Amino acid sequence: MSVKAMNSKEVARKVIKKKELFILDVRNEGDFADWKIEGHNFDYVNIPYFELLDGVEEIMDKIPTEKEVLVVCAKEGSSMMIAEMLSDEGLDVAYLEGGMKAWSEYLEPVKVGDLKDGGQLYQFVRLGKGCLSYMVVSNGEAAIIDATRMADVFVDFAKEIGANITHVFDTHLHADHISGGRKIAERAGATYWLPPKDAGEVVFEYAALDGGNDVQIGNSTINIHALYSPGHTIGSTSFVIDEKYLLSGDILFIDSIGRPDLAGLAEDWVGDLRESLYKRYRELSEELVVLPAHFMIIEELNEDGSVARKLGTLFAENHGLNIEDENAFRSMVTENLPPQPNAYQEIRETNMGKITPDEEKQREMEIGPNRCAVR
Repeated sequence: MSVKAMNSKEVARKVIKKKELFILDVRNEGDFADWKIEGHNFDYVNIPYFELLDGVEEIMDKIPTEKEVLVVCAKEGSSMMIAEMLSDEGLDVAYLEGGMKAWSEYLEPVKVGDLKDGGQLYQFVRLGKGCLSYMVVSNGEAAIIDATRMADVFVDFAKEIGANITHVFDTHLHADHISGGRKIAERAGATYWLPPKDAGEVVFEYAALDGGNDVQIGNSTINIHALYSPGHTIGSTSFVIDEKYLLSGDILFIDSIGRPDLAGLAEDWVGDLRESLYKRYRELSEELVVLPAHFMIIEELNEDGSVARKLGTLFAENHGLNIEDENAFRSMVTENLPPQPNAYQEIRETNMGKITPDEEKQREMEIGPNRCAVR
């Protein structure tokens, strides 16, 4: 029977459209348990590649014939071989082009909405890593917020829509993924903004993003208002865009809140985290649409693939915003922490400009799920 390549964009459409898919993941059991392709209607079997070297006959009863079958491995080669073996046994199957490394890097652009005076706001959903980046567009100019290291995606998208990138922001110094902000700014000749309280050790020039900054994008009235909101990092800064959208960085997610420990200062920063969430955010309009820098679980995606909820909805439903006792809150965010992100110290140093890993090393550093949240 046949074997075909399925690319990450095709898989992403199946995730967003909630299509059925059966995945045979041939990575090691530990890698599969730590991180896999998630979908509402996906079924899985994990059988390490080395167990199938002598043939796939013994697993044929585990592979459905009525569903589309995708074989997945880390880089592609192993899944291609197993897919061919399954094909020889009479199945139509696909393998994931580029493997989980390609899935980790894929970005799905989603239009969040139109802004006043003709602008648009786009969200770039990194399904394989849980990262969310943004592009604000107005009158031929664009600002990018929390870009991932795949700079070409943002540069090419801006070119496609006829926008010139003039400003690039990071809401904080990221620890779970390598920022593409500085690289994009250099390529586009744009201004790169970073909160100065997170930039004490950076070794490059940047524009200081302080609370109260207004940055004009295009000739319209679109402004990005910086709101100082420490807690995840000491410099964490949120943005209110067009008086309608709240880009919360890694402070507030849809189903969780940010962790305060990735610089080793959980006990010091937990008070800042609570003040940002329970005081600063409470002063904002509940009609603001929260657009975070990450998502944690597939259920946070909306029908169109975007990740967004009104702030009032989160005040009602997000557990992390409803812990009245301050000591209970402190315990939750300092004692209930998930494992730290892979290579997070190296990622921080890369984002400071202290080290410059090659492309393959950067890919390895980012492999795995996002772990910026407490829930």
